[in-house]
Amino acid sequence: MNPALEAPGIALRAGALIALRGFLGQGGDPAQLSALPGGFVTKRRGHGQEVADVREYVAGDDIRHLDRGATARTGTLHVRRFQEERDRVTVLVADFRPSMLWGTRRAFRSVAAAEALALIGWQVIEEGGRVGLLAVGAGEPVAVTVRGRARGMLAVIGGLVRAHEAALELALAGVQEDPPLDQSLSGLGRVAPVGAELVIASGFDVPGDGLPDRLTELARRRSPRLIWLHDALADNLPPGSYPIRLAGGGRTRARISGDGPAFAATQDRHIAGFPALAIDAGAAPEVSARRLSAAFPPDREP
Repeated sequence: MNPALEAPGIALRAGALIALRGFLGQGGDPAQLSALPGGFVTKRRGHGQEVADVREYVAGDDIRHLDRGATARTGTLHVRRFQEERDRVTVLVADFRPSMLWGTRRAFRSVAAAEALALIGWQVIEEGGRVGLLAVGAGEPVAVTVRGRARGMLAVIGGLVRAHEAALELALAGVQEDPPLDQSLSGLGRVAPVGAELVIASGFDVPGDGLPDRLTELARRRSPRLIWLHDALADNLPPGSYPIRLAGGGRTRARISGDGPAFAATQDRHIAGFPALAIDAGAAPEVSARRLSAAFPPDREP
């Protein structure tokens, strides 16, 4: 691969994505990222198999839930309350199409998308959920089966790195056209189980006319959430061709087409009828982590 593509912010490194796990609970606040998508509370009152607590019997309680041990010890009727067992599944969707392979400051939008998804994925794993991956680009998509624990997240990270390297290689080969995003997501329903949360990180360039219908169809049996990757510096530039000075002293040119979503920097909007959280690719990962946390409050019981 071209040595220029090995630079930080251009290459996607597994070690950097693994290190993002350290942002969980940073600064003495173990709930810092608990509000990331997928970070809903793990225990709900219900009639699952795991005992939540034991309390005194009150009129109307189901007598089948009497706790004999507590009743015998105290001489007062006690009942068990159970918590629902929830199998939380989050499928991370990374857009590595050609339009994502650029950035004016810290990182390519594609790299920032992978970082945001890794932050979310680690939080899901920490809370006992399972994660999977679909990475789309100009070539064949990369899918990783839904799995739990750290091993599942490491498999997702491996898929992200492989897919990003393939995207860069296609760009070097001259592939510059984005396939429409609605077509790229056509196989998502087969990858994501019913009831799964879908976190789609993209610039939403070349969305395709069918994207609203695609997301609406997915939303019938799953929960799509959108993260819009933008470049705050480039957002304010008019369309045109701009000279770029490279770190090694060379020069090249970058073209800003103005064809993507015309959103103000850091301003959340709706894409295809769905709310989208704006993440600046030029911001540091810890800044993105705070923004993700603030935007998606945890699903708590009343």
